Amino acid sequence: MSHMMMTKQRRQLRRVQVERAPRLGLIRPMPFGFKVSVRLHDGQTPDDYEAVLDKLAHAWRVHSVRVLGWRPGVVTLAATLADPLEVVALPVAALGLLRVQVGVLDTGAPFVVDFRQVPHWLNVGATQSGKSNLVNALIAGLSPQPVALVGFDLKGGVEFSSFDARMSALVTERAECADLLAELIGIIKDRMRLCREFRVKNIWHPRLPEGARPVPIVVFVDEVAELFLMADKKKEQAEVSAVATRLLRVAQLGRAFGIYLMVCGQRVGSDLGQGVTALRAQLTGRVCHMVNDDETAKMCLGDMDGRALASARLISPERPGTAIVMGSDRGWHRMRSALVLEEQAEQCAREHAELAPSWAWLTAGASPAAELDERELAELEEFAEPDLEDLPV
Repeated sequence: MSHMMMTKQRRQLRRVQVERAPRLGLIRPMPFGFKVSVRLHDGQTPDDYEAVLDKLAHAWRVHSVRVLGWRPGVVTLAATLADPLEVVALPVAALGLLRVQVGVLDTGAPFVVDFRQVPHWLNVGATQSGKSNLVNALIAGLSPQPVALVGFDLKGGVEFSSFDARMSALVTERAECADLLAELIGIIKDRMRLCREFRVKNIWHPRLPEGARPVPIVVFVDEVAELFLMADKKKEQAEVSAVATRLLRVAQLGRAFGIYLMVCGQRVGSDLGQGVTALRAQLTGRVCHMVNDDETAKMCLGDMDGRALASARLISPERPGTAIVMGSDRGWHRMRSALVLEEQAEQCAREHAELAPSWAWLTAGASPAAELDERELAELEEFAEPDLEDLPV
């Protein structure tokens, strides 16, 4: 009996062939192409199709093919007939609180930065790659919204000073950054007390009265490497350590209390120290434009998806604004942001300057907290991951 079963298994194994023509299902139209379901043969996995997407694109005479999704035994492929990133005509627009449509994905769908779903972002790119253009788009989209904007500009203020009218705080030196981060931690502690008072886990919970809900704060950090570089280790070690620790605390705990990060840099590498690597782990949204070194691309995408990293290396300098992005779905896409000139973003900032809450008002009742003791950290841990069901408020 066992001999017959073994013989049957051998016959089944011999029939398994990975390299076989796909069994295509119904072809359904999409705005920029079509999608089709493919039934997997025995022995095939979605990775087998990931490995031959370029071959399928050539065989089908389309611009690109990508895996849209899969379920057991079936893979859904999306084919794009023409490159939707050639010309981005989609305007920058606010799509709700803390949601800004800033560009187009390679699928033709709009690319939306949603701080409620993905609270912290890492945005890297070389000069003229489109990194600053993305920030311009976010400033233009957030300026009309009831949010506070804060800038850390380690280029001496040349990046964010144009938007000063809409910003509640703007600092340009590392020592000032340390002080401002201490005040942000003080705001976190104050909002923690508010959440405890109403027995909620975050400021977006429906039980928190609308009148008591704090103003969300979006923090823009430009040239993050300057926060960690040291010319004189003996003199600057303490200051760098303080900045790194406080920025990491804000990233770890800010989501529950309405504080969000957009961290930008031309070069971000592990050689800057463990603080950068620890911070990177908290920045779950990633945008990688064309970069000048592999280390920066690896820091941005290397811990996420190797294929995304390989694609980032192929970004052409002739296509500014093009980037590889990863967001809430944990998948990666090519994206190109809409062109927003600095003058346009500056005009939006000026037009909505009256919406900028003063820093004194934001910090009223919150004392600066350079460090958190063990008891406070234990209390804050319960708020670190807000319930997703609270997001629609």
